[in-house]
Amino acid sequence: MKKRVLSGTQPSGSLHIGNYFGMIKRMIEYQDSSDLFCFIVNLHSLTTLHDASRLRKLTLEAAMDFLALGLDPKKCCFWAQSDVPEVTELMWILSCVTPMGLLERAHGYKDKLAKGIAASNGLFSYPILMAADILINQAQVIPVGKDQKQHVEIARDIAIKFNNTFGETFVIPEAEIIEEVAVIPGIDGQKMSKSYKNLIPIFGDPKVIKKAVMGIITDSKGVDEPKEAKGNTIYELYKLFATRDETDQMAEDFKKGGMGYGDAKKKLLEKITEHFAPFQEKRAYYEAHPKEVEAILKEGGDKVRPILTETMNKVREATGLNY
Repeated sequence: MKKRVLSGTQPSGSLHIGNYFGMIKRMIEYQDSSDLFCFIVNLHSLTTLHDASRLRKLTLEAAMDFLALGLDPKKCCFWAQSDVPEVTELMWILSCVTPMGLLERAHGYKDKLAKGIAASNGLFSYPILMAADILINQAQVIPVGKDQKQHVEIARDIAIKFNNTFGETFVIPEAEIIEEVAVIPGIDGQKMSKSYKNLIPIFGDPKVIKKAVMGIITDSKGVDEPKEAKGNTIYELYKLFATRDETDQMAEDFKKGGMGYGDAKKKLLEKITEHFAPFQEKRAYYEAHPKEVEAILKEGGDKVRPILTETMNKVREATGLNY
């Protein structure tokens, strides 16, 4: 029997290379090897986004991005989080068994406060909603980056606490992290992130993509000076797209000197352009047909909802809410 894999993405703007290699590429591969559940987590976006028209726009655009990159709604369940209200009911029930100390230890909450995001109950209880997403779908495998691993651990703790309190109800999920793509560097060498504004976008104006690539921060070594490949942002990104022979050649060129960072950036830009070119046409099609995307999400919600209802029937039975 295929394992149930669950993943989602916030509709928070243009997708970048880190999103693709950290999660989306794996989602596409999972379609044929697992029972894939993939959704747009627009309820989570309300912690920081309070513009209704923008949230609607971003939700559809995120769906377009996934579809353009190869997600097939016939091979998986693909929906918008807000179309299945059962998840918020489960969030409340789980919040009643979740220790405050567990939430107070969440790194994500502290990180967001450090970035100046206003504290709210939604931001604080974000891990419970994420746990509800995972547990209501009875997901077994949760592919995440290293920075999201703690959220899966919190979901596991909540599931165990609920099961111990009310009886076996939820599958205990496992986080899956592929180490070699767990952290994709941005143009400043830190993890690529919209928050850090250090990303290389997948879709959009070629001039913007070129500017991002050519803006990768490097040291001041000249063309003829030997350079270290490992840990070099250009090289680490190039490895994601190039063959083994090509990456070995770039490493050798850096080591012996004679190749400047500018030339290396041009090689990287060529690889990025070549890799994503086939997806550009599909993205343009969906952008011209938003009603088709809306229909796909609604159909996905209808497809997944019976599964969520089955879980909630078990929860209501276990807790006594189905008097």
